Amino acid sequence: MNRRYRKTIIAGNWKMNMTATEGKALIEAIKPSIGKVKWCDVVVCVPAVDIPMAVRSTKDVRITVGAENVHYEDHGAFTGEISARMLKDAGVKYVIIGHSERRQYFGETDTTVNKKVKAVLEAGLHPIVCVGESLEQREMGITKDLISMQVRAAISEVPADKIRRMVFAYEPIWAIGTGKTATAEQANEVCEHIRTIIRKEFGARTARAVTIQYGGSMNAKNAAELLAQPDVDGGLIGGASLKPDDFIAIVNAANQE
Repeated sequence: MNRRYRKTIIAGNWKMNMTATEGKALIEAIKPSIGKVKWCDVVVCVPAVDIPMAVRSTKDVRITVGAENVHYEDHGAFTGEISARMLKDAGVKYVIIGHSERRQYFGETDTTVNKKVKAVLEAGLHPIVCVGESLEQREMGITKDLISMQVRAAISEVPADKIRRMVFAYEPIWAIGTGKTATAEQANEVCEHIRTIIRKEFGARTARAVTIQYGGSMNAKNAAELLAQPDVDGGLIGGASLKPDDFIAIVNAANQE
Protein backbone atom coordinates (compact mmCIF):
# COMPACT_ATOMS: atom_id res chain seq x y z
CA MET A 1 0.00 0.00 0.00
CA ASN A 2 1.06 3.55 -0.61
CA ARG A 3 -1.38 5.94 1.05
CA ARG A 4 0.71 8.94 0.16
CA TYR A 5 -0.55 8.77 -3.41
CA ARG A 6 -3.76 6.71 -3.45
CA LYS A 7 -6.66 5.19 -1.54
CA THR A 8 -6.56 1.79 0.08
CA ILE A 9 -9.88 0.09 -0.65
CA ILE A 10 -11.24 -3.15 0.79
CA ALA A 11 -14.34 -4.18 -1.18
CA GLY A 12 -16.51 -7.17 -0.41
CA ASN A 13 -18.06 -8.96 -3.38
CA TRP A 14 -21.06 -10.86 -2.05
CA LYS A 15 -21.76 -12.46 -5.45
CA MET A 16 -25.14 -14.30 -5.51
CA ASN A 17 -25.36 -14.59 -1.75
CA MET A 18 -27.32 -12.90 1.04
CA THR A 19 -30.98 -12.01 0.99
CA ALA A 20 -31.70 -8.48 2.14
CA THR A 21 -32.48 -9.82 5.62
CA GLU A 22 -29.23 -11.81 5.77
CA GLY A 23 -27.24 -8.93 4.31
CA LYS A 24 -28.57 -6.49 6.88
CA ALA A 25 -27.47 -8.81 9.67
CA LEU A 26 -24.01 -9.04 8.12
CA ILE A 27 -23.67 -5.26 7.83
CA GLU A 28 -24.84 -4.79 11.40
CA ALA A 29 -22.22 -7.31 12.52
CA ILE A 30 -19.32 -5.44 10.91
CA LYS A 31 -20.46 -1.86 11.61
CA PRO A 32 -18.99 -1.51 15.11
CA SER A 33 -15.50 -2.37 13.85
CA ILE A 34 -15.76 -0.39 10.61
CA GLY A 35 -16.60 2.70 12.63
CA LYS A 36 -13.03 2.66 13.94
CA VAL A 37 -11.45 2.50 10.48
CA LYS A 38 -9.30 5.48 9.56
CA TRP A 39 -6.77 4.45 6.95
CA CYS A 40 -8.80 2.62 4.30
CA ASP A 41 -12.15 2.79 2.52
CA VAL A 42 -14.63 -0.07 2.92
CA VAL A 43 -17.09 -1.06 0.18
CA VAL A 44 -19.76 -3.76 0.06
CA CYS A 45 -20.73 -4.81 -3.47
CA VAL A 46 -24.09 -6.50 -3.12
CA PRO A 47 -26.75 -8.19 -5.30
CA ALA A 48 -29.06 -5.66 -6.96
CA VAL A 49 -32.04 -6.56 -4.79
CA ASP A 50 -29.95 -5.81 -1.68
CA ILE A 51 -28.85 -2.32 -2.74
CA PRO A 52 -31.70 -0.35 -1.07
CA MET A 53 -31.15 -2.22 2.20
CA ALA A 54 -27.38 -1.75 2.04
CA VAL A 55 -27.67 1.99 1.39
CA ARG A 56 -30.06 2.42 4.32
CA SER A 57 -27.96 0.25 6.63
CA THR A 58 -24.70 2.09 5.94
CA LYS A 59 -25.88 5.69 6.27
CA ASP A 60 -24.38 6.07 9.72
CA VAL A 61 -21.04 4.36 9.10
CA ARG A 62 -18.08 4.62 6.71
CA ILE A 63 -19.18 1.82 4.39
CA THR A 64 -19.84 2.57 0.73
CA VAL A 65 -22.21 0.48 -1.39
CA GLY A 66 -21.24 -1.03 -4.74
CA ALA A 67 -23.04 -3.05 -7.41
CA GLU A 68 -21.88 -6.31 -8.96
CA ASN A 69 -22.80 -5.54 -12.57
CA VAL A 70 -24.24 -2.86 -14.86
CA HIS A 71 -25.47 -2.45 -18.43
CA TYR A 72 -23.61 -0.09 -20.73
CA GLU A 73 -26.73 1.60 -22.12
CA ASP A 74 -28.41 4.41 -20.22
CA HIS A 75 -31.93 3.03 -20.83
CA GLY A 76 -33.87 0.92 -23.31
CA ALA A 77 -35.43 -2.43 -24.08
CA PHE A 78 -32.96 -4.55 -22.10
CA THR A 79 -35.18 -6.67 -19.87
CA GLY A 80 -33.61 -7.51 -16.55
CA GLU A 81 -30.68 -5.09 -16.88
CA ILE A 82 -29.76 -2.09 -14.71
CA SER A 83 -28.12 1.12 -15.94
CA ALA A 84 -25.42 3.16 -14.25
CA ARG A 85 -27.89 6.03 -13.88
CA MET A 86 -30.26 3.74 -11.97
CA LEU A 87 -27.47 2.57 -9.71
CA LYS A 88 -26.38 6.12 -8.96
CA ASP A 89 -29.94 7.12 -8.11
CA ALA A 90 -30.14 4.13 -5.75
CA GLY A 91 -27.08 5.34 -3.84
CA VAL A 92 -24.37 3.15 -5.35
CA LYS A 93 -20.81 4.53 -5.66
CA TYR A 94 -18.79 1.59 -7.07
CA VAL A 95 -19.52 -1.02 -9.76
CA ILE A 96 -17.63 -4.26 -10.41
CA ILE A 97 -16.98 -4.73 -14.12
CA GLY A 98 -15.51 -7.69 -15.98
CA HIS A 99 -15.32 -10.15 -13.09
CA SER A 100 -14.03 -13.52 -14.29
CA GLU A 101 -17.38 -15.12 -13.47
CA ARG A 102 -19.16 -12.58 -15.67
CA ARG A 103 -16.67 -13.32 -18.44
CA GLN A 104 -16.93 -17.08 -18.02
CA TYR A 105 -20.67 -17.57 -17.48
CA PHE A 106 -22.31 -14.54 -19.09
CA GLY A 107 -20.22 -13.72 -22.14
CA GLU A 108 -18.54 -10.56 -20.83
CA THR A 109 -15.83 -9.46 -23.26
CA ASP A 110 -13.13 -6.81 -23.30
CA THR A 111 -15.42 -4.81 -25.59
CA THR A 112 -18.39 -4.86 -23.22
CA VAL A 113 -16.08 -4.14 -20.30
CA ASN A 114 -14.90 -0.96 -22.04
CA LYS A 115 -18.47 0.11 -22.79
CA LYS A 116 -19.47 -0.44 -19.17
CA VAL A 117 -16.43 1.43 -17.87
CA LYS A 118 -17.33 4.48 -19.94
CA ALA A 119 -20.99 4.32 -18.89
CA VAL A 120 -20.09 4.06 -15.20
CA LEU A 121 -17.61 6.94 -15.39
CA GLU A 122 -20.10 9.07 -17.29
CA ALA A 123 -22.59 8.51 -14.46
CA GLY A 124 -20.04 9.72 -11.94
CA LEU A 125 -19.45 6.31 -10.37
CA HIS A 126 -16.24 4.34 -9.80
CA PRO A 127 -15.65 1.17 -11.84
CA ILE A 128 -13.76 -1.72 -10.25
CA VAL A 129 -12.32 -3.38 -13.35
CA CYS A 130 -11.28 -7.01 -12.95
CA VAL A 131 -8.44 -8.49 -14.97
CA GLY A 132 -6.69 -11.82 -14.62
CA GLU A 133 -5.40 -15.02 -16.17
CA SER A 134 -6.18 -18.72 -15.96
CA LEU A 135 -3.71 -21.28 -14.65
CA GLU A 136 -3.10 -22.48 -18.20
CA GLN A 137 -2.30 -18.96 -19.37
CA ARG A 138 0.06 -18.39 -16.43
CA GLU A 139 1.87 -21.64 -17.18
CA MET A 140 2.18 -20.57 -20.83
CA GLY A 141 4.01 -17.44 -19.67
CA ILE A 142 1.53 -14.99 -21.17
CA THR A 143 0.18 -13.44 -17.97
CA LYS A 144 1.58 -9.96 -18.62
CA ASP A 145 0.57 -10.01 -22.28
CA LEU A 146 -3.00 -10.93 -21.35
CA ILE A 147 -3.20 -8.37 -18.54
CA SER A 148 -1.85 -5.68 -20.87
CA MET A 149 -4.57 -6.46 -23.40
CA GLN A 150 -7.34 -6.45 -20.79
CA VAL A 151 -6.21 -3.18 -19.20
CA ARG A 152 -5.69 -1.38 -22.49
CA ALA A 153 -9.11 -2.53 -23.71
CA ALA A 154 -10.74 -1.32 -20.49
CA ILE A 155 -9.22 2.17 -20.71
CA SER A 156 -9.64 2.61 -24.47
CA GLU A 157 -11.07 6.07 -25.25
CA VAL A 158 -11.45 6.86 -21.55
CA PRO A 159 -10.61 10.54 -20.96
CA ALA A 160 -7.40 11.11 -19.03
CA ASP A 161 -9.17 13.16 -16.37
CA LYS A 162 -11.38 10.19 -15.47
CA ILE A 163 -8.72 7.48 -15.14
CA ARG A 164 -8.04 8.33 -11.51
CA ARG A 165 -11.63 7.40 -10.65
CA MET A 166 -11.02 3.85 -11.86
CA VAL A 167 -10.05 0.96 -9.62
CA PHE A 168 -8.41 -2.19 -10.98
CA ALA A 169 -8.59 -5.61 -9.35
CA TYR A 170 -6.08 -8.27 -10.30
CA GLU A 171 -7.89 -11.58 -9.88
CA PRO A 172 -5.89 -14.62 -10.99
CA ILE A 173 -8.70 -16.93 -12.07
CA TRP A 174 -6.79 -19.94 -10.80
CA ALA A 175 -6.91 -18.51 -7.27
CA ILE A 176 -10.64 -17.76 -7.04
CA GLY A 177 -12.64 -20.21 -4.98
CA THR A 178 -9.88 -22.82 -5.24
CA GLY A 179 -8.14 -22.18 -1.95
CA LYS A 180 -5.01 -21.23 -3.90
CA THR A 181 -3.55 -17.77 -3.62
CA ALA A 182 -0.87 -15.99 -5.58
CA THR A 183 2.18 -15.29 -3.46
CA ALA A 184 2.53 -11.72 -2.29
CA GLU A 185 5.35 -11.28 -4.77
CA GLN A 186 3.28 -12.68 -7.67
CA ALA A 187 0.36 -10.41 -6.78
CA ASN A 188 2.56 -7.34 -6.57
CA GLU A 189 4.33 -8.15 -9.83
CA VAL A 190 1.05 -8.06 -11.77
CA CYS A 191 -0.32 -5.04 -9.88
CA GLU A 192 2.92 -3.22 -10.67
CA HIS A 193 2.54 -4.23 -14.32
CA ILE A 194 -0.97 -2.77 -14.39
CA ARG A 195 0.40 0.49 -13.01
CA THR A 196 3.15 0.47 -15.65
CA ILE A 197 0.55 0.24 -18.41
CA ILE A 198 -1.38 3.18 -16.97
CA ARG A 199 1.86 5.15 -16.63
CA LYS A 200 2.71 4.58 -20.28
CA GLU A 201 -0.73 5.75 -21.36
CA PHE A 202 -1.40 8.60 -18.93
CA GLY A 203 1.83 9.49 -17.14
CA ALA A 204 3.43 8.77 -13.78
CA ARG A 205 1.29 11.11 -11.69
CA THR A 206 -1.95 9.47 -12.82
CA ALA A 207 -0.53 5.96 -12.43
CA ARG A 208 0.52 6.72 -8.85
CA ALA A 209 -3.03 7.79 -8.02
CA VAL A 210 -4.87 4.68 -9.27
CA THR A 211 -5.91 2.06 -6.71
CA ILE A 212 -5.06 -1.51 -7.72
CA GLN A 213 -6.54 -4.30 -5.61
CA TYR A 214 -5.73 -7.98 -5.33
CA GLY A 215 -8.79 -10.15 -5.90
CA GLY A 216 -7.65 -13.75 -5.65
CA SER A 217 -8.83 -15.32 -2.38
CA MET A 218 -7.47 -12.68 -0.01
CA ASN A 219 -8.39 -13.81 3.48
CA ALA A 220 -7.78 -13.06 7.15
CA LYS A 221 -4.54 -15.07 7.18
CA ASN A 222 -2.81 -13.70 4.08
CA ALA A 223 -4.18 -10.14 3.95
CA ALA A 224 -1.38 -8.47 5.89
CA GLU A 225 1.36 -9.98 3.72
CA LEU A 226 -0.43 -9.10 0.49
CA LEU A 227 -1.24 -5.56 1.62
CA ALA A 228 2.36 -4.96 2.63
CA GLN A 229 3.31 -5.01 -1.05
CA PRO A 230 3.91 -1.53 -2.52
CA ASP A 231 1.52 -1.89 -5.46
CA VAL A 232 -1.30 -3.81 -3.75
CA ASP A 233 -3.73 -1.10 -2.64
CA GLY A 234 -6.47 -3.23 -1.14
CA GLY A 235 -8.55 -6.26 -1.93
CA LEU A 236 -11.68 -7.39 -3.76
CA ILE A 237 -12.87 -9.97 -1.26
CA GLY A 238 -15.15 -12.87 -2.18
CA GLY A 239 -15.96 -15.62 0.31
CA ALA A 240 -14.30 -13.92 3.27
CA SER A 241 -16.58 -10.90 2.86
CA LEU A 242 -19.52 -13.09 3.92
CA LYS A 243 -17.90 -13.88 7.27
CA PRO A 244 -17.95 -10.85 9.58
CA ASP A 245 -14.87 -11.80 11.62
CA ASP A 246 -12.80 -12.57 8.52
CA PHE A 247 -13.84 -9.41 6.70
CA ILE A 248 -13.09 -7.27 9.74
CA ALA A 249 -9.66 -8.91 10.05
CA ILE A 250 -8.88 -7.99 6.43
CA VAL A 251 -10.05 -4.43 6.96
CA ASN A 252 -7.91 -4.20 10.09
CA ALA A 253 -4.89 -5.43 8.12
CA ALA A 254 -5.46 -2.57 5.65
CA ASN A 255 -6.03 -0.07 8.44
CA GLN A 256 -2.51 -0.17 9.82
CA GLU A 257 -0.68 3.15 10.02
